[in-house]
Amino acid sequence: MTDVHTPETRSRNMAAIKSGNTKPEIFIRSMLHRAGFRFRINVKNLPGKPDIVLPKYRAVILVHGCFWHGHDCHLFKLPKTRTEFWESKISVKIIQIILTKMIVPK
Repeated sequence: MTDVHTPETRSRNMAAIKSGNTKPEIFIRSMLHRAGFRFRINVKNLPGKPDIVLPKYRAVILVHGCFWHGHDCHLFKLPKTRTEFWESKISVKIIQIILTKMIVPK
């Protein structure tokens, strides 16, 4: 399938997609700060580059949006192009999450 955008338009579109400082991240950081927690953000030397690290508690917080988790809410919209690809990719991610919850003890 060919791309419907020119390389310049595609580059501009992809550059506009935020990977950090999203509204959910800012909200969680704000709540943590108000509660008196001190944290670091996007620590590169930890696996997965967690969004929020609480060094004192040796804990990390990963903030994921509805897209990768396939939440059944108004914020999740499946892309209209390459639908089969995205359905399979998101369903594999959901299975990984379920397996991780089964394996990791609380």
